[in-house]
Amino acid sequence: MAVGQVARDLVLLIEEVPRAGRSVPVRRRRELLGGKGANQAVAAAQLGASVGLLGVVGDDEVGERLLAQARADGIDVGAVLRRPGTPTGLIVDVVDAAAHWRYLEDLPQATLLTAADVAGAAGALRAARAVLVQLQQPAAAALAAARAAREAGRLVVLDGAPDDPAALDELLAVADVLRADAREVALITGDPPRDAAGGLAAGRTLLRRGPSLLAVEVAGVGNAFVWPDGELFVPLTRTPTVDSTGAGDAFVAALAVGLLRGDPHDRVARHAVAAAGATVGHPGGRPALTPEAIRDQLGRIPAS
Repeated sequence: MAVGQVARDLVLLIEEVPRAGRSVPVRRRRELLGGKGANQAVAAAQLGASVGLLGVVGDDEVGERLLAQARADGIDVGAVLRRPGTPTGLIVDVVDAAAHWRYLEDLPQATLLTAADVAGAAGALRAARAVLVQLQQPAAAALAAARAAREAGRLVVLDGAPDDPAALDELLAVADVLRADAREVALITGDPPRDAAGGLAAGRTLLRRGPSLLAVEVAGVGNAFVWPDGELFVPLTRTPTVDSTGAGDAFVAALAVGLLRGDPHDRVARHAVAAAGATVGHPGGRPALTPEAIRDQLGRIPAS
């Protein structure tokens, strides 16, 4: 089960961001089911997993459309809450020709999960084989989801860094896996890794705090994977980037699915990087993880 944001994604491709008082034409426009929770659920479903989603949408027509899309993607939305009087979240992803993105977010507080929301979905969390918890949700809700899964003996995968640093130790103590990008690693450790050695060192440090697998991004270079009896650095795939939105979500989903399959850690690591590579070549965060796309991206990973 994926626990996290559900939102309408509006993706706009432009040549360059206009100056104040100027306008530019939009070269391409996409409207998608988005948000980190939904993106991870879609990716897991595309990779063959049976997946549910826990998040919040409004009681508006946009929310209904997003739920219909999620059902069409094979996602169980029985745990998604429809919050009365709340507009569904909106994320505008503006991407220029240099693949630089800018987000405009309208995510009302009521579109975030609460600990009470999570308690209401405890049965679904305990029934899942793995629970993927997006740490951009409030720390109390993230911790409630992780605890419910851990108490049931499920795989707990954390994505990101909590909004409340005081909750970090508790979250790490109940996690099996932590994935963090370079910015999030800096929030946790105080310093972003700058090369493969730094990424592996950060992973070893975080391994001592609870999780049994760390996936640490080194921005623009690759990802460090550390587990109790091994470590591996996997470079980024040689894929031109159109929009990096959603790459981390595809990465996390592939990580979880591989672990549930019982794949060895080195294979899990390479498939996670391949899933991210398969996502950066198109605008918007919605993944397109076909077997052919994964095979192609595995062939694009440089020898480390």
